[in-house]
Amino acid sequence: MRSVALAGLAALLLPGCTTIAEQPIHGATSIRTTSGELSGEIKRDVRVYRGVPYAKPPVGPLRWQAPQSVKWDGVRDATRFGPACLQPVNEDGSPNFGGYAGPVSEDCLFLNIWAPRDARKAPIMLWLYGGGGVVGAGNISTYHGDAFARDGVILVTINYRLGGLGGFAHPSLTAEKSGGPNANYALMDAIAALQWIKDNAVAFGGDPGNITLFGESAGATMTANLATSPLAKGLFGKAIFESTGSLATPATSLKKAEAIGDKVASDLGLSAATAAQLRAVESKRFLANKIAGFGLRTIADGFVQPLSIMDAYTAGVQNDIMLMIGTNSDEGRLEGTQRVAALAEKRATVFQYFFDYVPDALKNEHPNGAPHAGELPFVFDTLASYALLPDRSVSQADREVARLTHACWVAFAKAGPGTTALDCGGMFQWPARTAANGHVVARLSLAPSLVPASDLKSPPNGALPGKTSRP
Repeated sequence: MRSVALAGLAALLLPGCTTIAEQPIHGATSIRTTSGELSGEIKRDVRVYRGVPYAKPPVGPLRWQAPQSVKWDGVRDATRFGPACLQPVNEDGSPNFGGYAGPVSEDCLFLNIWAPRDARKAPIMLWLYGGGGVVGAGNISTYHGDAFARDGVILVTINYRLGGLGGFAHPSLTAEKSGGPNANYALMDAIAALQWIKDNAVAFGGDPGNITLFGESAGATMTANLATSPLAKGLFGKAIFESTGSLATPATSLKKAEAIGDKVASDLGLSAATAAQLRAVESKRFLANKIAGFGLRTIADGFVQPLSIMDAYTAGVQNDIMLMIGTNSDEGRLEGTQRVAALAEKRATVFQYFFDYVPDALKNEHPNGAPHAGELPFVFDTLASYALLPDRSVSQADREVARLTHACWVAFAKAGPGTTALDCGGMFQWPARTAANGHVVARLSLAPSLVPASDLKSPPNGALPGKTSRP
């Protein structure tokens, strides 16, 4: 039975949702969802739906509000990506440090779906991109889901609110919430997307009972927050945390977040600001404020997130999910990962990895191992995205590691209850961590191996700022 908090989720975040129960239209691109009818396209036996609104635009009176359900009349064209959420972009059209170059808007709550053409009860994965909570988008080519769909998995990517539009508190905004969901708007966006996906899973040929939430860096921090949020309980049964450095970071209290928000308002010339006055501030002017531009990642509002991530795992009150967790060999984010893996192992099945491969074309740039974000084109099997950069040839070894890594993520998505080992496409057998096997970790490289967790070491000086691998 779903908890009271979860039972009220749809009313709080997406009022009016009903579950789509009819069978998907196999081989066709037109499907009916709780929001309305969609028309996508078929590419190489993959059905693709782009730029699908999962909530109303969070603009005007809906800025700093929980996402609201969206409906449309007629058939909506879903063949083009929607704009990314507001973020700094380069004037010369080159990708920013989140890998994004394209239009941005405050109207940005869109999702994208890649599904096998004739999917039926396929596992579903929802991806949350990284970028420090200030940049990124669900439509970056590295995150495209053709390979997942090819291998029988439905991939969904979303945009979520960034900076101070995604994480912000102020006394006037708190007062209007009446103790309800507050401040963590990016997390609420992800919860709304999860609910929309669960409600519409059958229409896309998916299994609403087999949803995996996964993310990298800031997206992994969001995933970990949702793995410990009462509001997300029951919305997904598996999660993957890729390279988050925030697992041990304390949550910001709501009171402190409100004080920060009050300082932002004062800087904008709004002393004792009302909620209406805050919402009247032009979005780009608001985000130009240094504090507001960055926003806050984890605010303990007592509703969306009662505790910090580590406090929740220490207390054993995280949601009941199967977990994959890991880091890369040259990014310095191992300590928090090891602590959460050990705590989660007490109550759940945990698969831990250590990604330790650098593409041949990048070995001179990264001689000490795999940098932050270096695993992404291997997870998605999108090595072609390196072609966007000059002199980035892809070797046969690169392709073999991508085939292996991607197969492990697919195996996790397909894993059912009681799974204790993953078969990575017949190339590698990956057992879950247990005391009996030394809390074993999968070292993913050209020659994958199993190593005890105690053998893993962080780089001597941690990851250097800016030394990331951006596809």
